[in-house]
Amino acid sequence: MIQRIQTLYLALTAVFSALLPLFIPLMSSADGAATFALDLMPWGALFFVSAALALGTIFLYKNRQNQFVFNRLNIILNLFLLGFFVYRSLSLSGGASPEKGIGMLIPVLSIVLLVLANRAIKKDEDLVKSVDRLR
Repeated sequence: MIQRIQTLYLALTAVFSALLPLFIPLMSSADGAATFALDLMPWGALFFVSAALALGTIFLYKNRQNQFVFNRLNIILNLFLLGFFVYRSLSLSGGASPEKGIGMLIPVLSIVLLVLANRAIKKDEDLVKSVDRLR
């Protein structure tokens, strides 16, 4: 059923992954210019892949196991993005400071929402299994 709570979590993940990197700077360059997702094309594309994966997962509501697997793949993709941003912020001069960009936290927010969606999917799966036992 598409009106479940995991649909809300997945839709928020898609919106945050697709729109926020366009408007919130991910990091700053050495001269202080803001860097957005479109400036880092391969990494910006991963944000849109994450959003597309979250949107596609919404429509797998009939097969909860596939929904769970695709969410895990999306979590791995966001962990990869987070690792890139941590590496990039530590390799820039000055270490991790606020001028590196708040947009680097977008993968963390996506991971949290995806974990919440996985919990809701697991809860639905357990409910269906418990009902099947009563038959």
